[in-house]
Amino acid sequence: MSIAGCLRRLRRRVRQSPDTPLDGTQADFTIRAVLLGLLIGCLLCFTNLYFGLQTGWISMMSLQSALIGFLLSRLLRRPMTAQENVVLQTTAVATGTMPLAAGFVGILPALGLLDEERDGVPPVHLSWIAAVGWSCAVAFFGVFLSPPLRKQVIIEEQLAFPSGTATGQLISVLHQLPPPDTGVRQRRGYNALASEEDENIAYIADPQETDALRVSEPAEVVEDKEGWSALTYSFAASGVMTLAAYFFPVVFTIPLFGTYLASEWLWTFTPSLSYIGQGIIMGFPTTLSMNLGMLVGWGILSPLSKYSGWAPGPVGDMTSGARGWILWVSLAIMCSDSVVSLVPVIVEILQKKVWRGIRGGDGEDDSGKESKEVETEDRLVPMKWVLWGLGGSIILGTGLVWVVFGDEGIKPWATLIGFIMGGLLSVLGVRALGETDLNPVSGLGKISQLLFAWIQPGNIVANIIAGGVAEAGAQQAGDLMQDLKTGHLIRASPRAQFFGQLIGSCLSIVVTTTAYTLYQRAYEIPGPSFPAPTAYVWLSLARLLRDGELPQKSAVFMVGFALVFGAIAAAKTYAVRADWPYAKWIPSGVAFAIGFLNTPSFSLARLIGGVVEHLYYTRVGREHGGIKLIVVASGFVLGEGVVSVVSLVLRTFGVGVASCVGCGHGLCGGCP
Repeated sequence: MSIAGCLRRLRRRVRQSPDTPLDGTQADFTIRAVLLGLLIGCLLCFTNLYFGLQTGWISMMSLQSALIGFLLSRLLRRPMTAQENVVLQTTAVATGTMPLAAGFVGILPALGLLDEERDGVPPVHLSWIAAVGWSCAVAFFGVFLSPPLRKQVIIEEQLAFPSGTATGQLISVLHQLPPPDTGVRQRRGYNALASEEDENIAYIADPQETDALRVSEPAEVVEDKEGWSALTYSFAASGVMTLAAYFFPVVFTIPLFGTYLASEWLWTFTPSLSYIGQGIIMGFPTTLSMNLGMLVGWGILSPLSKYSGWAPGPVGDMTSGARGWILWVSLAIMCSDSVVSLVPVIVEILQKKVWRGIRGGDGEDDSGKESKEVETEDRLVPMKWVLWGLGGSIILGTGLVWVVFGDEGIKPWATLIGFIMGGLLSVLGVRALGETDLNPVSGLGKISQLLFAWIQPGNIVANIIAGGVAEAGAQQAGDLMQDLKTGHLIRASPRAQFFGQLIGSCLSIVVTTTAYTLYQRAYEIPGPSFPAPTAYVWLSLARLLRDGELPQKSAVFMVGFALVFGAIAAAKTYAVRADWPYAKWIPSGVAFAIGFLNTPSFSLARLIGGVVEHLYYTRVGREHGGIKLIVVASGFVLGEGVVSVVSLVLRTFGVGVASCVGCGHGLCGGCP
């Protein structure tokens, strides 16, 4: 989302009062900042687990965390400083993204789908303590990996990290500070950046579009009272609708296109305000790509595979139905898009590091390294901590994985290789994220699966676990790097952010594991209410690498769509790096594939949000739109995510639906 309109008020305040220096002397790591960050992070954790199991889509929510944290701080006797807000949102993000980092929306449900007859091993269902052990194994590697990556990509190379930059700019506006010096590596068009909030699809971060951030005439930003009203009303509306959908499931499964298309082809409409809010946050270009994919996947390929006899089972069946058939095409598109997007990053690394090193060109770069770091040693994370932390997290993680899954699951040496792969892939992912706001963890995770199909052939459990270990490090390091970019702009202490990341990760292990265990007891996972679509992606690729078998005729379409979207990804990457103004309208392969992966109800509601975002800023103007729409969208998303906990409690205590009227299509959760 653009936050351009907010800076108009900033200019007026800066004219009226002396500049507040960003000199690193302000308080940052305080108890209240950490506690508020943990509170917001726990809400995000439940929200992300809920939506991740439903649709595979997870939001980093760093910008929203900073905004909500600012509003909450206004209730305190002494409002927080901007640096405290940075620590708050860093802690919240570390807490809220654990469902993805620890694989609760993909890896663990995939292990539960194993079939002893087909896979040679029974389904793996972890107890609460085993899930805690698994989470501890992967929770800290990315945190300790982030300080050296920060020094390279944020300090030395000054990469943009658009979402982190946008959050820093928003914090400077909210706290009435002068606009931070973005200090990005200069490429044509990189002046100041605004970005939509980073979005993760269970295993991948969706590319975000960036616009030049313009500062114009003075205007008002959302005031405290107005911001609270917008957040409260949107939160309440979304929460009420969620409870209504629990008691009357047809509310979220409207057969908009008729009962036949709903029951036979899964064409329903979910008017979820949270989905609409996510569409607002994603923006119109991303939601448009998603719905184009939905039309091709569910409107063309699904009927084609069904009537051609390639997928003879029920359409929704992931094994013999059209949904399982088009999943393979979706996987090909995502891998092609991710790999092609990485090519420029790999080439740049080879040119700048390897080739210049061979030619002896590193001497010039070394001379200026010390002068680029603006923080003092007492505010940085000591390298001794990093080395001990990396070594300890790898040893602890390897041991815990062995304890949880045993020798039959994965050998300790294979887990060790998974951590090493995670470190190497993190470098690629973080650099891609810094350049394009895209962290291609989907492709990186699949690279790990390909490697482990060769290292431990025939072992599906090892393939999934090792891929999850490698992906967790890359995903976590990328998310934390956006926060460190924000901290760099606002002059928050990297050491304070590091502590916030560790504390948030520790609490989130318990919160996420407990929430997932409760969902498992109350619902079937995967099941009608929580299909966990990314679990099928992990398991399907592992089976393919073991058996080498694809559904009939799917290979032809996989190759065709991979080639097409490889070319599209190349064009989009070139356009973004060249700062072509219409680059955001080139379809995103990731978003297009998501349209395949989820049923139409997932995409349609988000398209409404994208259209609302587009019309709002078209009519009001980017300079006059402010951040009110972000506040409303945040309330929509948090409302359903938080109230879903109430639904979970009701389900646990046996309180069922009030009426199944309108659910004749058989797609309503809780109804026969």
